[in-house]
Amino acid sequence: MTDPTVEDLLERVREGDVRLHELDDHVDAETAATVRRRMVADRSGADLDVVGEYAFDAADADPNIDNMIGGVQVPLGVAGPVAVDGGAFEGDRFLPMATTEGALVASVNRGCSVVDAAGGATARVTKRGMTRAPVFRVADVAEAEALVEWVRDNEPALREAAESTTSHGELLDVTPYVVGNNVYLRFRFDTKDAMGMNMVTIATGEACDVLEAETDAELVALSGNLCSDKKPAAVNAVEGRGRSVTADVEIPREVVEARLHTTPEAIAEINTRKNHVGSAKAGSLGFNAHVANAVAAMFLATGQDAAQVVEGSNAITTAEATADGDLYVSVSIASLEVGTVGGGTKLPTQAAGLDVLGVRGGGDPAGSNADALAEAIAVGALAGELSLLAALGSRHLASAHADLGR
Repeated sequence: MTDPTVEDLLERVREGDVRLHELDDHVDAETAATVRRRMVADRSGADLDVVGEYAFDAADADPNIDNMIGGVQVPLGVAGPVAVDGGAFEGDRFLPMATTEGALVASVNRGCSVVDAAGGATARVTKRGMTRAPVFRVADVAEAEALVEWVRDNEPALREAAESTTSHGELLDVTPYVVGNNVYLRFRFDTKDAMGMNMVTIATGEACDVLEAETDAELVALSGNLCSDKKPAAVNAVEGRGRSVTADVEIPREVVEARLHTTPEAIAEINTRKNHVGSAKAGSLGFNAHVANAVAAMFLATGQDAAQVVEGSNAITTAEATADGDLYVSVSIASLEVGTVGGGTKLPTQAAGLDVLGVRGGGDPAGSNADALAEAIAVGALAGELSLLAALGSRHLASAHADLGR
């Protein structure tokens, strides 16, 4: 029997014999995508020919997309090179950035050139830990207290159960939170070079089985939102999630004046009045100018989970004129969730973005490549903050966008 053609399958879909999500059971991934694309184009009237022009094998995307019809191409640029003295990320590197926002890469590139002229940036990952926080139901506060004590006394048993599900993840700690007859347990794992969300979910589920078997608590939900994933959350801004990373640079006054056309004092004042006071008045969790811009562009370029830009914008930018009259600038990102293995990092174009940085795959020691990626993103954010603050200080923001035709 010959394999069904695209036209045969289209007819079967139209007649309801085969559903779109069942096509992968009948034909290869490429043909399935073609049938879906044709069906969607017929129903919507949209021209999807360009969506069907992608460079990777459709089968390679099976773990990353459902009901695939093609690919969306985002323009990719680079900023830099920029010199970085990192705990894991060293040397003169280009920073890959995928975006449709005109002037963004140009702005970060300008910041990189100034950072480079100052001798480069320093970057360090200061904390690691991907979290999952299940919520349990207990009878009352007394039972909640008893559960908290049990967790504290039996953390080794929870660790053994959790780590039995993974050859890489390590349970670092479990932090309890009590709200009436609800007990939330925030499990924190070292996930090495993986972003690790799936890893910690599976591991936490195994630990919850032990807890339910040994106590009177009942699991209500494996995620109780105190994790907190893909939502603005103060717990991530304070405690961190994924990687907490900081990058900084000290720029000589003459470089600020010659290259940025403003002064250290002006940039420091703008940062205080805009990023700190303005953000506080707005009730923002991020005290920065536009860190999410660099985070999002580098996430897309390197195959990260784009929704976690929410946590990646949890950043504080500082700026001050030093005693010598130079400019000190830093960016501290509290909850940057990144990985260099798994997920979208395996797709060809995203893997190429990681190769530009030299951080694809598992590092030696484990976790060093993901640390390096976090440091690279922090440096990109630092360059972007510096450039935007300077544009505001020199009053060139609007004219720069106009000159670039945006």
